[in-house]
Amino acid sequence: MPPAPTASERTLQLRRVALSGMLGTAVEFYDFLVYGTVAALVFGELFFPGADPAVGTIAAFGTFAAGYVARPIGGIVFGHFGDRLGRKNMLLLTMGLMGGASFLIGVLPTYDTAGVWAPVLLITLRVVQGIAIGGEWGGATLMVVEHAGERRRGLWSSFTQMGAPLGSLISASVVALVSTLPKDQFAAWGWRVPFLLSVLLLGVGLFVRLKVVESPLFAEVKKDRAESRLPILDVLRRPKPVLLACCVGIGAFTAQSLLTSYLIAYATGIGYTRPQVLTALTVSAAVALVVLPCASALSDRVGRRPVVLSGAILSAATAFPVLALVDSRSSGALILAVVIGHGISQSLMYGPLGALFSEMFGTRVRYTGASLGYQGATLVGAGFSPLIAGSLVASSGNGTPVALLLCGGSLITALTVWFVRETSRTSLGDEPTTELPTTPHHTEEITA
Repeated sequence: MPPAPTASERTLQLRRVALSGMLGTAVEFYDFLVYGTVAALVFGELFFPGADPAVGTIAAFGTFAAGYVARPIGGIVFGHFGDRLGRKNMLLLTMGLMGGASFLIGVLPTYDTAGVWAPVLLITLRVVQGIAIGGEWGGATLMVVEHAGERRRGLWSSFTQMGAPLGSLISASVVALVSTLPKDQFAAWGWRVPFLLSVLLLGVGLFVRLKVVESPLFAEVKKDRAESRLPILDVLRRPKPVLLACCVGIGAFTAQSLLTSYLIAYATGIGYTRPQVLTALTVSAAVALVVLPCASALSDRVGRRPVVLSGAILSAATAFPVLALVDSRSSGALILAVVIGHGISQSLMYGPLGALFSEMFGTRVRYTGASLGYQGATLVGAGFSPLIAGSLVASSGNGTPVALLLCGGSLITALTVWFVRETSRTSLGDEPTTELPTTPHHTEEITA
């Protein structure tokens, strides 16, 4: 048997896994969010020409939603093999799929060149993106959580959560840069640049990810031959944790989708320029990079539930003021609105989710269970929010439906949190935390 790793070796590996999770998730979210940004700007006219501008935007966000529909499929498929074969190999595969699909979108012919095949290929690649990211988050989060100590899981898991705003920051910056091109050049070739650049990020992400080792908790399960034969069936036999996880996450993903991807279409539609909107998203992402680790670390001290609940209440309470700031048509007010609604409120809801979802499932089915809960929340909260918002705004002529959707999603999270048991002091044993005894169990903590 190989010698047990020393404390310094475990700490080094934990840091490497945390960096891998953050970079890998950043690559995935960069690719995923670049699509949402470009869809709001030009995909309607390039892939659905001849339609009314509002209808074209709705159609573009329909393909956006297709990616979210595919995410639970990715969670099931990669969750199954991640629980059976290991976390690391699945993470390499998901990253490769995402990067490849994003690059291919960058070389797609438009409707003028390929006719109906253009939107068909776009939707197909969007589904591949959805499947890839559906398997990415669960594996990346579990690798960090299962390497971390019992009392600092929230803080360490925040590195994976930070991949989302980091990917958003990079994508908004790149799109903002190319959107300074004249409109005809942006529509002709500029929109392709962010997709093609994903190859560079993919190379960095794969290089880091190849250096991490398998989760020690999964290795222990594998050694004892205790892995589940069909993790999805084991999870669905006891569906309460999945349903609770899904509902808890709805508020965070509704806010994320409405205040990033859909905001671009809405704000430019009422008179903002593209650089103004992308600047607001960039500032918000930078704020989120600070708030996320703070919220996650706080959840280690006071619990996951209070932090998520505070974010949900803040989001619901500020939904209409945030919309009023956006409707003021002031660039400064727009930045403030996105920072409040996304950078702060959404980050408070989102930060603790990595640790919380991981703690709700046993090791044998954790990849599948956490992925299903997370991707179910993204499907309901984020997948259809832009589509519904676009349709309702087009029919009503005002932005009230946006605030109502934002408030409604946040209230669902706030109400569901009351039915979730506090998990911050439970052990990552092989049984779901809902079945663990009341007395918390602590194991050795790996210190940074």
